[in-house]
Amino acid sequence: MAVLRTALRNVPNSPGVYRMLDRKGDAVYVGKARNLKSRVQNYTHAAGLSNRLRRMVSETAALEIVVTATEAEALLLECNLIKRLMPRYNVLLRDDKSFPFIHIAAGHDFPQLAKFRGARDKPGSFFGPFASAGAVNRTLITLQKAFLLRSCSDSLFHNRTRPCLLFQIKRCSAPCVGRIGREDYALLLEQAHGFLQGRSHDVQQRLAVEMERAAESLDFEAAALIRDRIRALSLVQGHQDIHVAGIEDADVIAAHQAGGQTCVQVFFFRGGQNWGNRAYFPKHDPQLGVEEVLTAFVGQFYDNRPKPRLVLLSHPLVEQELIEEALSLRGGRVILAVPQRGDKKKLVDRIAASAREALGRRLAESASQRQLLDGVATAFGLDGPLNRIEVYDNSHIQGANAVGAMIVAGPEGPIKSAYRKFNIRGISRPQDRKALSARQGGGGGDPSRSDGEGEAGILAGALESLTSPRPSPPPKGPRRAEREQSAGGDDYAMMREVFRRRFGRALKEDPERARGTWPDLVLIDGGEGQLHTVTDVFAELGIEDVAFVGIAKGPDRNAGRERFFLPGRPPFSLEPRDPVLYFLQRLRDEAHRFAIGAHRTRRAQAIGRSPLDEIAGIGSRRKQALLHHFGSARAVARAGIGEIERVSGISKTVAKKVYDHFHGDG
Repeated sequence: MAVLRTALRNVPNSPGVYRMLDRKGDAVYVGKARNLKSRVQNYTHAAGLSNRLRRMVSETAALEIVVTATEAEALLLECNLIKRLMPRYNVLLRDDKSFPFIHIAAGHDFPQLAKFRGARDKPGSFFGPFASAGAVNRTLITLQKAFLLRSCSDSLFHNRTRPCLLFQIKRCSAPCVGRIGREDYALLLEQAHGFLQGRSHDVQQRLAVEMERAAESLDFEAAALIRDRIRALSLVQGHQDIHVAGIEDADVIAAHQAGGQTCVQVFFFRGGQNWGNRAYFPKHDPQLGVEEVLTAFVGQFYDNRPKPRLVLLSHPLVEQELIEEALSLRGGRVILAVPQRGDKKKLVDRIAASAREALGRRLAESASQRQLLDGVATAFGLDGPLNRIEVYDNSHIQGANAVGAMIVAGPEGPIKSAYRKFNIRGISRPQDRKALSARQGGGGGDPSRSDGEGEAGILAGALESLTSPRPSPPPKGPRRAEREQSAGGDDYAMMREVFRRRFGRALKEDPERARGTWPDLVLIDGGEGQLHTVTDVFAELGIEDVAFVGIAKGPDRNAGRERFFLPGRPPFSLEPRDPVLYFLQRLRDEAHRFAIGAHRTRRAQAIGRSPLDEIAGIGSRRKQALLHHFGSARAVARAGIGEIERVSGISKTVAKKVYDHFHGDG
């Protein structure tokens, strides 16, 4: 601060750029200001600085300034210096690769169509930028199929004596050997220009007219060739999976922030077509918000790149009007907009989701799994390294096709070979039936249990009675009632069954815990109720040395505000930007994904099954006879034993077996 106070004597009240240098003369920070003196003076008041800025000021050994005429010019200079000097306290856009373009050459009777990267100082027309070499290559292939333009070099063109393979596969008109005249080639060239400039519909209509003329004149070979060209154009338009009508030339920039990192996705739209996308991961301080990171990104991204007329953003920028003015200094007017509704808002949201997925992949690949595991152990107060974490979740629709899922993670990431799913069978233990009876209003059990099972069951029963679309079925025997009182409609009972099966089997197969199949930590997707359920199961099985934690979403089920439940400890939350929190979220989401997938598979299999398949001794012929007589399995379930006996091929013994299956034998 003493260095900055001394430098303030020579700092003017003008717009410009300042550079903070360390003792080695390297820039630690580059900033711009409308009033340099006022901005630098702010750094001399320690009380108003964050820890990051205090560290930055403490490393400053010298200050350099550059005065500019306007604040917009200062912004452009700041972005240029940041990219060139890479100060460690700035947001840094490290991926600075140039974008490829499509170049249609000039000064030749038969201009070449080619990919181009570099300074656009060659004669001809440039179209782009494209997000990647793959995007430009796909477009080039389409242009070759649709417009038959040559892609060979001039030297190769002048030395050919017969058509090349591209002519044989209908991707070139072979002007090198005179298969097409100059005027006809010029027409193809004009059509290609129109397509790249967004007039693809007009080009297709003109080609359709030409195809009809050729067919009317019985030139079917020419008509077929034009038909293939139209198909090529239709194919590339059909692959425009991310597109919004009305967007001609625009960039869409969306950011997502999690785990102290930010992903910025940039999609390019030119001539009404999607020309690809690229993900960026700027380096920045974890405490910076997404708006600040996106502001720095936009300034640096367009420092030496062509700018479209419209840039759609997922978040408002800091000093957005100033950045808009600065981007408009070197060319035409640039509009920065944050859509609030309509198709453009949906497009931005979709690209923001793409940024979220890309960031998830990046964190999964780049973060040290061991560091994250150690961070989890520290957060939950566990001793020793964590080598195996198991995460549990359930999935069902109103109790139907209920599935429990277990995923496993270790130092190398997810251990997918250890994933397990549990088809929920139902409750078979007396104490569970007693608890269910209490929850459904019967005798026995305490409905006021602290884990909320009684209230949850009563509420579920009330809702079921209010929302049932049909009258109550006839009285059922105890077996039928027990099947309906299964674990499928109760998350606590489902969790209880999953843990009994998982750890009961572990105690039987690996009691000495020598195979590495026992977890160091169990994560449960749920809150205090699920935690009490697991506590009861572990106490019942005599397991005392397996740590388990419940992870529940916070208020309004917002990610980032999760609460964690541990036995004997009040619930707590982690910092929203903590990488450990993001790691736990990913584990929870992976368990959720796996559980939903298993449930959908079971549900799809159940669609093709009939309740009659569950009855022992009922083969395909008897099942077919019952269905032909009654029309459906539901009608069979409602039938009396006398009606079932009258079905052809059904004896009294079989009829009683069918009746008992649906109505019980009591």
